[in-house]
Amino acid sequence: MKIAISGASGFIGSHVQKRFKDCIVLDRDDSEKEILRKLENVDVVINLAGAPVVQKWDEEYKKLLVSSRIEITRKLVNAINKSDVKQLISASAIGIYPNDKACDESCKEVAKDFLSDLVQGWETEAKKCEKITTILRFGVVLGIDGGAFGTMLPTFKFGLGGTIGNGSMMTSWIDIDDVMDIYEFVIQKRLEGIFNAVSPNPITNFAYTKAIGKILHRPTVFPLPIMVAKMLFGDGSIVLTGSKEIYPKALQNSGFEFKYPDISSSLKHLLKRS
Repeated sequence: MKIAISGASGFIGSHVQKRFKDCIVLDRDDSEKEILRKLENVDVVINLAGAPVVQKWDEEYKKLLVSSRIEITRKLVNAINKSDVKQLISASAIGIYPNDKACDESCKEVAKDFLSDLVQGWETEAKKCEKITTILRFGVVLGIDGGAFGTMLPTFKFGLGGTIGNGSMMTSWIDIDDVMDIYEFVIQKRLEGIFNAVSPNPITNFAYTKAIGKILHRPTVFPLPIMVAKMLFGDGSIVLTGSKEIYPKALQNSGFEFKYPDISSSLKHLLKRS
């Protein structure tokens, strides 16, 4: 099995390269012709291209979010359609779903905001692929070496962590090791379609925060007010304050089993590494 990856330098991309040895790296500046050359004898393409969303969004950064996902995916799909690649696995996000509603993949309602529009455009380009196409909608990916959890872990270790606002919003999360197992699973089974890459047990931000504090034996009494989040991240604060209750029904119906289905088991195994 020969795999090529875009977005290789990111948090998830670095783990993909550890799990699947000798990946072919597709650079964001590669021309379509160069991508096609790199795809020779490649079986699967994993598309993770995209600028980080947990940043302050101004109009310029929004343009970068669009170009780094939609335009790069379009170029990648054009090359794949001309190649002998058998499967595309393209990243997406649960930001497409509405807030405060329990959703699995059968949910047809979408959020009415920039993030949802971005995800819809991203998926539209991926669906133009003429090969087996798998779209993984990620929730909050937990790992100590990157992502939102890795970034905020030092704050919690110093006893300065807390909820976001009153902590009532739902958090749909997944352990990074389960993410890697999902990649292996959808490749082995050649699964096609949309799959929510989240744990089957979403929790409130309050429960998530208290679970971290309990395992670290640290207080969690310093909440991040919603207003401060908006000041720090602008429109990008929606990533932190949105309430997404999402379930991985399609993965479970396909036979996938999570190693870390609940937050305690995930945090314990991740924090052993730190």
